[in-house]
Amino acid sequence: MQRQNAGIEAPDIVRPPADLVAGLAAVGSATASSELSRLGVRNAHIQGPVSFSPGKTIAGPALTLQFMPKREDLYDVDEYADPERQLHRHVLYHTKPGDVVVVDARADMASGVFGEMMMTYFMGRGGAGVVIDGCVRDFGEVKKLGIGLWLRGATPNFHTQTDIVPHAVNVPIACGGTVVEPGDIIVADDDGAVVVPIGLAEALLAKASEHAAWEVFSRERLAEGGDMRLYYPLSDEARPEYEEWERARRG
Repeated sequence: MQRQNAGIEAPDIVRPPADLVAGLAAVGSATASSELSRLGVRNAHIQGPVSFSPGKTIAGPALTLQFMPKREDLYDVDEYADPERQLHRHVLYHTKPGDVVVVDARADMASGVFGEMMMTYFMGRGGAGVVIDGCVRDFGEVKKLGIGLWLRGATPNFHTQTDIVPHAVNVPIACGGTVVEPGDIIVADDDGAVVVPIGLAEALLAKASEHAAWEVFSRERLAEGGDMRLYYPLSDEARPEYEEWERARRG
């Protein structure tokens, strides 16, 4: 049973169907970004955080955490004086398997948003990964947990030690110059993290699945020395060949 301070407002999110999330994980961030641009979202890439988990791919709904500049008259609690006033704890309380915590930490390089203990809790609750426009602390131990990490870096400082404080949970945020709504689907891999607006997720998956199929065909042809003008992108001239290849593959 999760305990929460009644004075903290931290709404939950609506989570998308699991098969939709799994399908987007298979698509990857590069295809998601390019297909979203064709759907009208020019740049869904969260710029700044990069993969600190090489080879790992995740997709999941976004739990969001917003930081603001520190103003001491509004935030006068030290790290342990009243733990339940620390909003970064409350975003983790919502964690369900597959969730991704996305943090607008204002690109701050001097505050460790989460450390080993909180990330251990997140891992134990089934969290898939974190995307932080900022840093974590205890990085050596955090990376051993096996969760996905998209960060700007690491620091020994705790979250409110210097210039920022957590302000709100599960509200729209601007992370790495990109709007993230609570419940949007995050797709992240070695190329970075991309925000898939929940209202476009099904259309994106349909377009991206077709894109992925012809890319397999084109990759084979290019590896055999095929003409890139025919096969990448797939030309109308090569489409009948692709369609025959696709029918044969499906049996």
